[in-house]
Amino acid sequence: MMLKVLCSVALLADIHHDVVVSAFSTTASKRFARSSLHRMQMSTNTLDGKELSGDFAPLNNNLLVKKSEIIDQTEGGVFLTGKAMIEKSEGVVISTGPGRVNQETGFQYPMPVSPGDVVTFGKFTGEDVVLNDCKHSLISDFDVMIHFIADEDGNTNSDSLEDAQVLWDTVLVKVNKIKQEKSTGGLLIASTSQSKRKKSSVGTVVKVGPGQYANNGVLMEMDVQPDDMVKYKDFSAQEVQIGDEDFAVVKIRDILAKF
Repeated sequence: MMLKVLCSVALLADIHHDVVVSAFSTTASKRFARSSLHRMQMSTNTLDGKELSGDFAPLNNNLLVKKSEIIDQTEGGVFLTGKAMIEKSEGVVISTGPGRVNQETGFQYPMPVSPGDVVTFGKFTGEDVVLNDCKHSLISDFDVMIHFIADEDGNTNSDSLEDAQVLWDTVLVKVNKIKQEKSTGGLLIASTSQSKRKKSSVGTVVKVGPGQYANNGVLMEMDVQPDDMVKYKDFSAQEVQIGDEDFAVVKIRDILAKF
Protein backbone atom coordinates (compact mmCIF):
# COMPACT_ATOMS: atom_id res chain seq x y z
CA MET A 1 0.00 0.00 0.00
CA MET A 2 1.58 3.29 -1.08
CA LEU A 3 0.27 6.59 0.20
CA LYS A 4 1.63 9.49 -1.83
CA VAL A 5 1.30 13.01 -0.59
CA LEU A 6 2.91 14.77 -3.51
CA CYS A 7 0.67 17.56 -4.80
CA SER A 8 2.28 20.27 -6.84
CA VAL A 9 5.62 21.71 -7.83
CA ALA A 10 4.93 24.79 -5.72
CA LEU A 11 4.22 22.72 -2.64
CA LEU A 12 7.32 20.61 -3.16
CA ALA A 13 9.39 23.75 -3.40
CA ASP A 14 8.04 24.89 -0.04
CA ILE A 15 8.62 21.57 1.66
CA HIS A 16 12.02 21.01 -0.05
CA HIS A 17 11.59 17.26 -0.37
CA ASP A 18 9.27 14.56 -1.64
CA VAL A 19 7.15 13.03 1.08
CA VAL A 20 5.83 9.49 0.71
CA VAL A 21 4.06 7.45 3.37
CA SER A 22 4.25 3.76 2.50
CA ALA A 23 3.83 0.37 4.07
CA PHE A 24 6.88 -0.57 6.14
CA SER A 25 8.44 2.81 5.28
CA THR A 26 10.62 5.06 7.37
CA THR A 27 9.06 8.22 5.98
CA ALA A 28 8.17 10.85 8.57
CA SER A 29 4.43 11.46 8.16
CA LYS A 30 4.32 13.37 11.43
CA ARG A 31 7.05 15.73 10.24
CA PHE A 32 5.12 16.18 6.99
CA ALA A 33 1.95 17.03 8.92
CA ARG A 34 3.85 19.60 10.97
CA SER A 35 5.41 21.01 7.80
CA SER A 36 2.04 21.31 6.06
CA LEU A 37 0.43 22.88 9.13
CA HIS A 38 3.33 25.32 9.49
CA ARG A 39 2.98 26.27 5.83
CA MET A 40 -0.73 26.97 6.31
CA GLN A 41 -0.01 29.13 9.35
CA MET A 42 2.87 31.11 7.85
CA SER A 43 1.60 31.81 4.34
CA THR A 44 -1.55 32.82 2.51
CA ASN A 45 -3.79 29.80 2.13
CA THR A 46 -6.09 29.06 -0.77
CA LEU A 47 -9.34 27.10 -0.68
CA ASP A 48 -10.63 25.86 -4.03
CA GLY A 49 -8.34 28.41 -5.70
CA LYS A 50 -9.46 31.42 -3.62
CA GLU A 51 -7.26 33.15 -1.06
CA LEU A 52 -8.25 32.87 2.61
CA SER A 53 -7.93 35.71 5.07
CA GLY A 54 -6.85 33.47 7.96
CA ASP A 55 -5.78 29.98 8.99
CA PHE A 56 -7.82 26.96 7.91
CA ALA A 57 -8.65 25.03 11.08
CA PRO A 58 -11.20 22.21 11.60
CA LEU A 59 -13.74 22.62 14.40
CA ASN A 60 -15.43 20.27 16.86
CA ASN A 61 -14.50 16.63 16.20
CA ASN A 62 -13.46 17.17 12.59
CA LEU A 63 -10.12 16.29 10.98
CA LEU A 64 -8.29 17.77 8.02
CA VAL A 65 -6.80 14.88 6.05
CA LYS A 66 -4.45 15.14 3.07
CA LYS A 67 -5.70 12.41 0.77
CA SER A 68 -3.55 9.86 -0.99
CA GLU A 69 -3.16 10.26 -4.72
CA ILE A 70 -5.34 8.43 -7.20
CA ILE A 71 -3.85 5.11 -8.31
CA ASP A 72 -3.52 5.25 -12.09
CA GLN A 73 -1.09 2.39 -12.68
CA THR A 74 -1.13 -1.28 -11.71
CA GLU A 75 1.85 -3.06 -10.18
CA GLY A 76 2.49 -4.58 -13.61
CA GLY A 77 2.84 -1.12 -15.15
CA VAL A 78 -0.57 -0.95 -16.88
CA PHE A 79 -2.02 2.56 -16.81
CA LEU A 80 -5.63 2.89 -15.66
CA THR A 81 -8.05 5.40 -17.10
CA GLY A 82 -11.55 6.64 -16.34
CA LYS A 83 -13.57 4.56 -13.87
CA ALA A 84 -10.77 2.03 -13.56
CA MET A 85 -8.65 4.56 -11.65
CA ILE A 86 -8.73 3.98 -7.90
CA GLU A 87 -9.12 6.82 -5.40
CA LYS A 88 -8.11 5.50 -2.00
CA SER A 89 -10.01 6.79 1.03
CA GLU A 90 -6.99 7.29 3.23
CA GLY A 91 -4.52 9.99 4.09
CA VAL A 92 -2.39 11.78 6.65
CA VAL A 93 -4.06 13.81 9.40
CA ILE A 94 -2.86 17.43 9.07
CA SER A 95 -4.85 19.01 11.90
CA THR A 96 -7.80 18.30 14.18
CA GLY A 97 -10.50 20.17 16.01
CA PRO A 98 -10.54 20.28 19.83
CA GLY A 99 -13.22 17.58 20.11
CA ARG A 100 -16.99 17.63 20.38
CA VAL A 101 -18.72 18.90 23.51
CA ASN A 102 -21.71 17.29 25.21
CA GLN A 103 -24.42 19.95 25.04
CA GLU A 104 -26.03 18.84 28.31
CA THR A 105 -23.02 18.32 30.58
CA GLY A 106 -20.30 20.37 28.89
CA PHE A 107 -17.94 17.37 28.82
CA GLN A 108 -15.45 17.64 25.97
CA TYR A 109 -14.65 14.33 24.34
CA PRO A 110 -10.93 13.87 23.60
CA MET A 111 -9.80 13.61 20.00
CA PRO A 112 -8.65 10.03 19.30
CA VAL A 113 -6.22 10.92 16.48
CA SER A 114 -3.30 13.34 16.12
CA PRO A 115 -1.54 15.12 13.25
CA GLY A 116 0.75 12.68 11.46
CA ASP A 117 -1.50 9.65 11.97
CA VAL A 118 -2.61 7.78 8.86
CA VAL A 119 -6.36 7.12 8.67
CA THR A 120 -8.66 5.04 6.48
CA PHE A 121 -12.24 6.30 6.17
CA GLY A 122 -15.46 5.54 4.34
CA LYS A 123 -15.49 6.09 0.60
CA PHE A 124 -18.55 8.37 0.65
CA THR A 125 -17.88 10.20 3.91
CA GLY A 126 -16.46 13.64 4.49
CA GLU A 127 -16.22 16.77 2.39
CA ASP A 128 -13.52 17.10 -0.25
CA VAL A 129 -11.70 20.43 -0.50
CA VAL A 130 -8.71 21.65 -2.50
CA LEU A 131 -6.48 23.40 0.01
CA ASN A 132 -3.27 25.02 -1.24
CA ASP A 133 -3.66 23.16 -4.55
CA CYS A 134 -3.79 19.74 -2.83
CA LYS A 135 -6.78 17.47 -2.33
CA HIS A 136 -7.93 17.14 1.28
CA SER A 137 -10.97 15.76 3.07
CA LEU A 138 -12.75 17.11 6.11
CA ILE A 139 -14.07 14.15 8.08
CA SER A 140 -15.26 13.56 11.63
CA ASP A 141 -13.62 11.15 14.03
CA PHE A 142 -16.69 8.92 13.61
CA ASP A 143 -15.81 8.53 9.91
CA VAL A 144 -12.43 6.95 10.69
CA MET A 145 -12.48 3.17 10.24
CA ILE A 146 -8.80 2.42 10.96
CA HIS A 147 -5.96 4.61 12.09
CA PHE A 148 -2.23 4.02 12.30
CA ILE A 149 -0.37 6.03 14.93
CA ALA A 150 2.87 7.71 13.93
CA ASP A 151 5.74 6.97 16.31
CA GLU A 152 8.11 9.55 17.83
CA ASP A 153 10.08 9.66 14.59
CA GLY A 154 6.89 10.21 12.57
CA ASN A 155 6.91 6.77 10.93
CA THR A 156 3.75 4.83 10.16
CA ASN A 157 3.06 1.36 8.81
CA SER A 158 -0.31 1.34 7.11
CA ASP A 159 -0.05 -2.30 6.05
CA SER A 160 0.52 -3.67 9.54
CA LEU A 161 -2.36 -5.28 11.40
CA GLU A 162 -0.32 -4.93 14.59
CA ASP A 163 -0.23 -1.15 14.19
CA ALA A 164 -3.89 -0.81 13.17
CA GLN A 165 -6.31 0.62 15.71
CA VAL A 166 -10.05 1.21 15.79
CA LEU A 167 -11.78 4.13 17.50
CA TRP A 168 -14.55 4.52 20.01
CA ASP A 169 -17.08 1.65 20.04
CA THR A 170 -15.93 -0.05 16.84
CA VAL A 171 -14.59 -3.57 16.42
CA LEU A 172 -12.26 -4.99 13.76
CA VAL A 173 -13.33 -8.47 12.68
CA LYS A 174 -11.61 -11.08 10.53
CA VAL A 175 -14.58 -12.42 8.62
CA ASN A 176 -15.14 -16.12 8.04
CA LYS A 177 -15.13 -17.15 4.41
CA ILE A 178 -18.34 -18.52 2.95
CA LYS A 179 -17.97 -22.12 1.86
CA GLN A 180 -18.74 -23.03 -1.72
CA GLU A 181 -22.29 -24.19 -2.26
CA LYS A 182 -23.72 -26.60 -4.78
CA SER A 183 -26.58 -25.82 -7.12
CA THR A 184 -29.59 -28.13 -7.39
CA GLY A 185 -27.82 -29.77 -10.32
CA GLY A 186 -24.73 -30.51 -8.23
CA LEU A 187 -22.52 -27.81 -9.76
CA LEU A 188 -20.27 -25.76 -7.46
CA ILE A 189 -21.27 -22.10 -7.25
CA ALA A 190 -18.27 -19.83 -7.70
CA SER A 191 -17.28 -17.80 -4.65
CA THR A 192 -17.60 -14.56 -6.64
CA SER A 193 -21.22 -15.41 -7.43
CA GLN A 194 -21.90 -16.19 -3.78
CA SER A 195 -20.32 -12.95 -2.57
CA LYS A 196 -22.69 -10.95 -4.74
CA ARG A 197 -25.63 -12.55 -2.98
CA LYS A 198 -24.51 -12.51 0.64
CA LYS A 199 -21.36 -12.04 2.67
CA SER A 200 -20.55 -13.72 5.93
CA SER A 201 -21.50 -11.85 9.10
CA VAL A 202 -19.54 -14.13 11.42
CA GLY A 203 -15.89 -13.71 12.32
CA THR A 204 -13.14 -13.39 14.88
CA VAL A 205 -12.52 -10.16 16.77
CA VAL A 206 -8.94 -8.93 16.24
CA LYS A 207 -9.13 -5.32 17.51
CA VAL A 208 -11.48 -3.54 19.92
CA GLY A 209 -11.94 0.20 20.38
CA PRO A 210 -11.74 1.79 23.85
CA GLY A 211 -15.51 2.33 24.02
CA GLN A 212 -17.81 5.35 24.10
CA TYR A 213 -18.01 8.00 26.79
CA ALA A 214 -21.22 8.38 28.78
CA ASN A 215 -22.70 11.87 29.19
CA ASN A 216 -20.88 12.25 32.51
CA GLY A 217 -17.50 11.54 30.89
CA VAL A 218 -17.12 7.96 32.12
CA LEU A 219 -15.68 5.56 29.52
CA MET A 220 -18.00 2.59 29.07
CA GLU A 221 -16.40 -0.83 28.66
CA MET A 222 -16.80 -2.90 25.51
CA ASP A 223 -18.63 -6.23 25.65
CA VAL A 224 -16.19 -8.11 23.39
CA GLN A 225 -12.45 -8.69 23.33
CA PRO A 226 -9.88 -10.02 20.85
CA ASP A 227 -10.28 -13.69 19.88
CA ASP A 228 -14.04 -13.67 20.58
CA MET A 229 -16.16 -15.13 17.78
CA VAL A 230 -19.06 -12.82 16.95
CA LYS A 231 -22.20 -12.71 14.86
CA TYR A 232 -23.21 -9.24 13.67
CA LYS A 233 -26.10 -7.85 11.64
CA ASP A 234 -26.03 -8.55 7.93
CA PHE A 235 -24.84 -5.58 5.85
CA SER A 236 -23.87 -3.58 8.95
CA ALA A 237 -20.09 -3.81 8.45
CA GLN A 238 -17.72 -1.63 6.47
CA GLU A 239 -15.05 -3.51 4.56
CA VAL A 240 -11.41 -2.53 4.91
CA GLN A 241 -8.16 -4.02 3.64
CA ILE A 242 -4.99 -4.15 5.74
CA GLY A 243 -2.05 -5.53 3.83
CA ASP A 244 -3.46 -8.31 1.64
CA GLU A 245 -6.21 -9.32 4.06
CA ASP A 246 -9.85 -8.25 4.22
CA PHE A 247 -11.55 -7.25 7.45
CA ALA A 248 -14.85 -5.78 8.62
CA VAL A 249 -15.30 -2.74 10.85
CA VAL A 250 -18.44 -3.12 12.98
CA LYS A 251 -20.12 -0.97 15.61
CA ILE A 252 -20.61 -2.75 18.93
CA ARG A 253 -24.35 -2.05 18.74
CA ASP A 254 -24.52 -4.17 15.56
CA ILE A 255 -22.93 -7.24 17.17
CA LEU A 256 -25.75 -9.61 18.09
CA ALA A 257 -23.90 -12.38 19.89
CA LYS A 258 -20.46 -13.65 20.87
CA PHE A 259 -19.29 -17.22 21.41
